[in-house]
Amino acid sequence: MEAPCQKIVWEVLPAIRAAIAVELVRHGVSQVETARMLEIAPSAVSQYLSGKRGYRIEFEDDVKKSIELLARDLQHKGEVNLIQRICDICRQLRDDEERCTGAAGKLCGS
Repeated sequence: MEAPCQKIVWEVLPAIRAAIAVELVRHGVSQVETARMLEIAPSAVSQYLSGKRGYRIEFEDDVKKSIELLARDLQHKGEVNLIQRICDICRQLRDDEERCTGAAGKLCGS
């Protein structure tokens, strides 16, 4: 039996980071700069972009918009409370699933 927090660490957080990385690179940020912004290794960014990591969750539109906004803020504002914003997105994902019970709800343990 897996605890909900295990699923969040192994599946949800990598999917959020992957989506942010994809968004940043799509807007012209280099992989090295993306890694610096997300405080992860450049090899992790490469794996996110190639679909080897963080690919198990498909986000709904409102979560996608939050991810896009965070990527834009990282790119243009620089100083962003990354941990807080990722936690907010994770909470948003879990809240959405409580309303409409789907795959991410199972992943998050909702």
